[in-house]
Parts: sequence; structure tokens; C-alpha cells
Amino acid sequence: MSEQVWKPYDYDRQLSFVSAYGKGAVELLAPQPGERILDLGCGTGDLTHEISKSGAHVTGMDYSSEMIERAKSKYPGLPFLTGDGENFETETPYDGVFSNAALHWMKDAEGVIRSVHGALKPGGRFVAEFGGKGNIDGIYQALKSMFADHYGIDADARNPWYFPSLGQYASLLEAQGFRVHLAHHFDRPTRLSEGKDGIRHWLLHFGDCFFAGFSPEAKDEAIARISQAAQSTLWQEDAFYADYRRLRVFAEKI
Repeated sequence: MSEQVWKPYDYDRQLSFVSAYGKGAVELLAPQPGERILDLGCGTGDLTHEISKSGAHVTGMDYSSEMIERAKSKYPGLPFLTGDGENFETETPYDGVFSNAALHWMKDAEGVIRSVHGALKPGGRFVAEFGGKGNIDGIYQALKSMFADHYGIDADARNPWYFPSLGQYASLLEAQGFRVHLAHHFDRPTRLSEGKDGIRHWLLHFGDCFFAGFSPEAKDEAIARISQAAQSTLWQEDAFYADYRRLRVFAEKI
């Protein structure tokens, strides 16, 4: 299976809602002046920058070197580094680890939580928001049906995402030695830009793994079929609305 290919300039232009919605999680983190914060899966750095406004010393980390290079160019005064969120260590412990819209790309959830636990001071906090159970189910079911009917492909075998239930993720946190103060699973219907091309642009950014081995023409045809199938449930007036379902957690290292 091919890895997700990130397009940082298009990401900033078409998917700015990802960072905009993440500001609520920054408020939950409540960074303080002088604290050391790690932004895990920082993307192009917008929320890293937002956290830095508090006076905290924040470092952004992402698996994608393309996203990190974009973050460095946007915010040259902040430290950014490439790293594997499923398996990392830090030289100095942090007061907080923050993550927005990234953990659902990391299927080894136990590895992530173990790494985060090791990166925190005792009493340090972990605040994250990411896709929960049922996230983008309307898009995925349209894709899954189309793949099975037209190509004989099992989409589940290519699925790059991890969307746990609230209970599943809280249990993993507790097993690793966290006290879970808050865990919230909620709906967030999200308007996609580009009108009739909304599903197309979403899949071009987030769905590379599904189209491995497709010619450009076959990929375009497949995406058109997925968009058409999703229209009956996800189209409202003048746009597609992705059926986002999010998990937001606040946990303390004990």
C-alpha cells in the first residue's frame, strides 16, 4: 500500500478548516507562558503558531517532511522537526502534548500513547482531537461500495485510518498510566470547499492510499463515481458536508 502523499500548499488553500476547528482544542490545552509544548502531527504549523502566542515554548513535529518544510517557511521563528508519532522519544520532558486531526492517521495507537506518556512530565497533560468512530462514514461507504462493485477491490484492506470509539481510546490511555479527565465524541458536519468538486478535492488530499495502481484516468473516473454516490446523503444546498465525528480527549500523566 502506498503512503499518503501530502500537498502542503493545496492543504493550506483548501483545507484551512482543519486548523480553524482545532482552535477549540488549543483552548482546552490552555498553554501557559514558559511551558514546553509538543504539537504532534503539526501539519503546516498553524496551530503550533497559535499555541506559541501564549508565551509557551512549542515545538511542532510531523511525519511528513513536505509539511514540515512548509511550516518552517511560514513560521521561521518556531522549531519544527520530522518524527514518527507512533514511536518517538524526547530528550527533555514536556508540560503538554497537543495533537489536532493527526492521530487517526496513526494506526498503532498504543505506540502513540506510550510515546506521548514518555514525552510528558509527571502531571503533564495530553490534549488531542481526531476522528472518532463513524468519522466520514458517508464518504467511506460510497467509496467502499464503488470499489467493490466496479473494481473488485476491498477498500478495508487499503484504509489508512484509525477511528476508535470513546471507550476504546479512553481504555488505552488508562492502561498506559493516564487519568482521563475528559473524553467527548461528537458530530461536526463540515462544509467542503469547491462546490460539486468538494468530495473530489477531499479525496485527492486524503485518499491517496485507496488509488494505488490506478491510472490518472481511472482515478478520475472512480472519484467521480464516489462523488455521485455520496451526493444523496452529503449534499446540502450548494456544497458537500463531510460527516465528521470527532474525539476530543484531555488526559493527565500520573
